[in-house]
Order: sequence, then structure tokens, then C-alpha cells
Amino acid sequence: MEPQDKIVILDFGSQYTHLLARRVRQLNVFSEILSPTAPSEELKAAKGIILSGGPESVYSDTAVAYNPELFSLGVPILGLCYGQQLIAHHLKGKVEPGKVKEYGTATLSILKGGLFKGVPKNFTVWMSHGDKVKKLPKGFAAFASTPDCEFAAIGDDEKGIYGLQFHPEVTHTQFGMKILENFVVKICGAMREWNMEQYLNQKIHEIREEAGDKNVFLLLSGGVDSTVCLALLDRALGSDRIHALHVDTGFMRKSESKIVKEELEKLGIREVNVIDASEKFFGALEGVFDPEEKRNIIGRLFVDIALEELNNMDFEIDTWLIGQGTIYPDTIETGGTAHAKKIKTHHNRAPIIMEMIEKGWVIEPLNQLYKDEVRELGRLLGLPQGLVDRHPFPGPGLAIRILCSEGVDETDEKLKKKVKGIALEEGYRAKLLPVKAVGVQGDNRTYSNAVLVEGELNYERLEAISTRITNSFSEVNRVVFLLEPQKVKKLELKKAYLTRERTAKLQEADAIAMRVLEQKGIGANVWQFPVVLMPVDFNGVGEGIVLRPVYSKEAMTAKFAKLGPSILEDMVAQIMKIDGIGAVMLDITHKPPATIEWE
Repeated sequence: MEPQDKIVILDFGSQYTHLLARRVRQLNVFSEILSPTAPSEELKAAKGIILSGGPESVYSDTAVAYNPELFSLGVPILGLCYGQQLIAHHLKGKVEPGKVKEYGTATLSILKGGLFKGVPKNFTVWMSHGDKVKKLPKGFAAFASTPDCEFAAIGDDEKGIYGLQFHPEVTHTQFGMKILENFVVKICGAMREWNMEQYLNQKIHEIREEAGDKNVFLLLSGGVDSTVCLALLDRALGSDRIHALHVDTGFMRKSESKIVKEELEKLGIREVNVIDASEKFFGALEGVFDPEEKRNIIGRLFVDIALEELNNMDFEIDTWLIGQGTIYPDTIETGGTAHAKKIKTHHNRAPIIMEMIEKGWVIEPLNQLYKDEVRELGRLLGLPQGLVDRHPFPGPGLAIRILCSEGVDETDEKLKKKVKGIALEEGYRAKLLPVKAVGVQGDNRTYSNAVLVEGELNYERLEAISTRITNSFSEVNRVVFLLEPQKVKKLELKKAYLTRERTAKLQEADAIAMRVLEQKGIGANVWQFPVVLMPVDFNGVGEGIVLRPVYSKEAMTAKFAKLGPSILEDMVAQIMKIDGIGAVMLDITHKPPATIEWE
């Protein structure tokens, strides 16, 4: 039975839409995501309506269709980013492209408004937008501003309609939860009656309904998501109805497949079949360099191997479901909602997987949850703390951390000069790297160049220069800092693909980084730590390694982790001893504009 009080979130395609729903649920209030064209009768049943962000412009031909009656229902409304712009546009204000596009942190100054009750006059918020409100609708007032955004918060208390240009739902906005609480609880008057235990009971019921008499063949990576998924399925269906398959693609961490099996056996789970399919994966990926093509090949091969295993075991597909530990960031970054842009295709969202989902062959009990919720669910299911708190590891493994190239340098000479100029103003040297990485800017996917900066390890200054460079140039979505050597005299993009030799190099570098983290006792402080191999020769010595430690909670936003100098020195000294490594860098980019993974 659905709780009486709920907040409706209208999805205009933001990468944060489900995160927003999650934040409302954290307030113990039920939330539901609907299309912007949802009928007025459905909207009237809500205690409040939140308009999400989105990748389009409200004044463009591609603007998302919506139900205009939502503004006259008398239900409180909060618009975020695109949602704020839609409020202004619909109510006869004016929205236009901003002179400065804001991605990352900004300082908010409060002017007025009940939305900000109980928060300081000045604090940090998270921006991700290109357009902005230029003129307010009649009856509206400015509630807050930033140095680059006059109308960072607007509202009309009489109408009960409010707009924020920033994102209170992301963890990097200070007091974001307090702002949402002020809207959801105080302005809307919603009762706080939702919790994870209710979700667990509801999900067990749904799994039994969805599975019916079918058993589940679970694709098990051994990471947090697939392990919690296994525990949840076990609770709902019983272990005799589950068969888990772990595929060693060759792109696992050092000794990872062996560790996965041992850890699961400790939990009493013995029906785990481990297959070494590395030869097939290396063969299928030979000569491939495009990130999306890599992900699609891996996704298809995963399923082919799973179906082959099913056939070998004489299973009938009509009596089985394919199980996956897919969580929501995997779906939203693949364009998982109606108006969302695809950032990248996760292996569990490859075309063949989507075909199987449409046929009803797949069960994904965690696909509406974020990582922090998955961890909470794992604890409720009784999983050990050490297993639940493991760093996330992508399904395609190191294959998407090994950048590949055809060896053709297409970097723009004019852009190189501009980037160097900005870096010099900040007291650093900079080089435009001849490699590209996936990013997310203004809810859109980018595939853009990375910039290398050289100079002093000063995190405050490096954070500032990273933000300035990525905000200034749409062609750049990532900045890295050179740790070793002290200076790069020569860069050369190499023709490089996924090979066992390159994989072994990255496995060793990754193992070193993880070992040092553990030795220093700070592994739990870092949310995720990708280590990336770059197909660029540095000073004629060898390829580059990028360290990408981040702080996050739900993977939709992240801040680069500011590791202590001694920790970095230990990692660098050991990694530079690996044969064929010529440089070590630290990724100093937040998400957005960069994704956590490079591909």
C-alpha cells in the first residue's frame, strides 16, 4: 500500500533525477518520478512537485513537453536548474545562455526565503548549467545569488513556487538536505514515513512476484552490487533457486577472481562457477579503441558466455531469468530515463541486455538504488562490513581504464595555446594531452581532451585551476596534475590497444595503489580509486598512469580525493619502477565535468 504523502518529481532528463528521488526518501518521505506530461489528477495527489534539471534549453525547439496545468494546481513547486528556468520561462520571465557556464562549486549568498531557514548566509553549492534566468516573472523575487548567477534562487511565496539554479540534491552542496527538508516537510507539509526496511520487505515481495516459478542465473562480478544482489535474491527465493556465474574477463584486478570465490565461500555460497574467458575477451577487443564499442563488445560477450553456460548445464531459458546487480547510475548514464542523455553504455546496459530486458528475461532488484543505498541494504541483509564497504569496480573492469588509441594526434593548436595561457596566469605550466575522456557537463555526454598541469602540489590552487580550465573550454572535461617526473619535455601519442602486456602493467599499478591505501589505513575514506593507463609516451620512457581517487556517496557526483603528499610519494615511487611506465599523474577533476571513470 502506497504511503499517503508523496513528492512527485517530474523528470526533464537530469543525470540527478533519481538521486533527487533518493534524497527525498532520505527524508523518510515517499517519492515518485513521473513524466513532465503527467495528467493533472496524478499531480494533484502530491504534497509537492519538484521539477528536475535536464540537458535541453527551455527556449529551444527540443525543449521537453510538459503539462502546463501543473503551475495552477495549488501544489507547491520547486524547480532545479532546468526546472528553475522552466518556471521563469512559463511564467513570462526570460532565460538565455549564460556568459559564464558554471560546472562545479560556487559560493551562494542568501538574500531571503523560507527555503533557506536554518542555513548560513553564505555557503558552497554545486552548479552544472549553461543557461540561466535573466529576468524574473511577475511576483517573483531573488532569494540568493552567486558571483556568476544573479538569480541562483528565486521564489514567489504567495504562489508557493520556488526555483534553484544549483543542485541541492548532490552531496557537494552544503546544507542541500536542509533546503530540501524545508521544501518537502515545512513548505509542503509531507509526513515522514518511508524507510529502507520498508523497501526491503517491498522488494522481497516484488522479486517473488517477478520471478514466479523461474530460477535466477546471476552474473556475478563479486563487487558490492552483485554481492548484495545475490544476498537479496537468496533472502527472497532461497539459494537452491540461484546459480551464480563469475566470468574472469582478463580485465579483473590482480588475483581478483580468486578472491571473489573465496569471499563468497566464506558467506556459505558454494554454487559460484568461475570461468576463465580472458582469451575470448582479448580476441574480441583486438584493435578496438572506441570506449562505447569496447563497452558494447564486453556486454554482448558477457551474455553470450552466460547463455553458453546455461546451455552447457541443460537449462531451459523459459525457466530461468538472467540476474544482474545493476544500480541506478548504470541506467541513468546510459540514458535510462525518457529525456536523459547517454553518458556512456555500461556493460549491463549493452544493446543485447536491453533486448533481453524488453523480452522479460532479466531481473535487476537493485536498479532503482544508489551505491549508498545498496550498502545500507547489504547491512540490513547481514553482509560483513568489509564486503559492503569495498570500493566500486566497474563490470568491464580494467578494460575501460586502459585507454586505447590509433596513434593519430588530433589536438587543436589554438586550444593548446589558450590552455597554456590560463595555466600561466595561475602560476602553472599546462599541456593539452592527445587523449580524450568521457565527461558529463550540463547533463550531456562529452568526449573531450584532458589537460596536464605541472607545478606545485597545492590542492586549493589546483582545484581552482581545474575548475577554471573546464569552465572556460568546452573541449576540455578533465585536468590531471603531474606527480612524476617533475617536467614533461616530450609527449607522443602511441598506437595502443587492449593487450595482455598493457593489462598486466595496469594490474600492477592498481595493486600498488590499493596496497598503499590499505597500509595507510585510509581505504574507507576514499570512495573509489580508478587507476588509468594512458597510451602516451612521456619523455621517451613509457606510458602514463593516472591516479583517480574520489570522494562520493552515490556516484552521480564526486570530488577528487586530496591524498597526503607522503601517500602519493609511496605510490609514485613504486609505480615508476614498473617497466614501461614513464609518468604518474593525479586526476584533479570533480564530477561533473568529468565522470569518475575515464571511459
